[in-house]
Amino acid sequence: MAGRAMVKDRKGRFVQKLVKIERPILRIPTLAIHLDRQETFSFNKETQLFPIAGLVAAELNRQSKGDDTAKAEITNGNGSSTRFRPLKAPDERHHPHIMELIAKEIQVSPSEIIDFEMVLYDTQQSCLGGINEELLFSARLDNLEMSFCSTVGLIDSVNPSSSLDDEESIRLISLFDHEEIGSNTAQGADSNFLPTIIRRLSVLPEFGGNAEPDPDAYEQSLSKSFLISADMAHSVNPNYAVKYEPDHKPEMNKGTVVKINANARYATNSPGIVLIEETARRARVPLQLFVVRNDSSCGSTIGPMLSAALGTRTLDLGNPQLSMHSIRETGGIYDVDYVIKLFEGFFVHYTELGGSFTID
Repeated sequence: MAGRAMVKDRKGRFVQKLVKIERPILRIPTLAIHLDRQETFSFNKETQLFPIAGLVAAELNRQSKGDDTAKAEITNGNGSSTRFRPLKAPDERHHPHIMELIAKEIQVSPSEIIDFEMVLYDTQQSCLGGINEELLFSARLDNLEMSFCSTVGLIDSVNPSSSLDDEESIRLISLFDHEEIGSNTAQGADSNFLPTIIRRLSVLPEFGGNAEPDPDAYEQSLSKSFLISADMAHSVNPNYAVKYEPDHKPEMNKGTVVKINANARYATNSPGIVLIEETARRARVPLQLFVVRNDSSCGSTIGPMLSAALGTRTLDLGNPQLSMHSIRETGGIYDVDYVIKLFEGFFVHYTELGGSFTID
């Protein structure tokens, strides 16, 4: 379980505390197949997805050993409450033991927690697999792998002390929440977060200069920029090879996948392919192309959304993986190194490459 808790400290301030409980405390059990032989796995989200936290007898035994939970309110002698609460206290809305676990993790007392937001996650660690340990088995490869690799690529691009001496561009990555539920949140890609950051950066004076910013600096920045929408891609699944277009079957450990869709579900176009291909040539890493079958549905990314909002040249790519959106996904370990080098090369060479394109 992980998330954040809002805590009231001794000075009366409300402080956010990040929470990550790494041991498994909850489990959502499915019904044994012997008791319901349905052809497709389906369930009721309201009644059949409750997690199990333990057994009643064990919890009663724990409480009987003197593990008392502080009361949410204190009463005076006349029976009136000394503290008015518009909402029930957290330990009245949630199980006291859960409150204790959260409080222990952030080193406060349960009574100091005012509210919290928690989600469940798979606690099983990532690991290498395959006969030659060439595969990566992990939860949430989509899209933590691209987030990690873009971060490392940016850091590696500025490792040399002289890396920014002649740089005319700003090297930037933006990591968003809530892509899988539409991105229409304050911290999602459909917010004004990235445009606002770019606008503020575009009007900064040059180092040591005092000149007034150009009123069109933001629009000029967007026209000169290039956006890589980095989201994991589909590797060919040998058990379902018929689901893939015959000439577009990306394989794990054979390079990052450039994603193309005629209905603009991806934002890739020919100028973008030429730029990323030249970047990959300089970085000496392989690339693959992916086009979904004409009779198949196609996923999408934040690429088209940001491309439409910013008017910036955009390309969609990602490392190939199996079992996307499964609790346990599979990727290739060599692709991690490939895409880090690709991102590093993009940051290093874009100022030169971006100026070499002539497009009507």
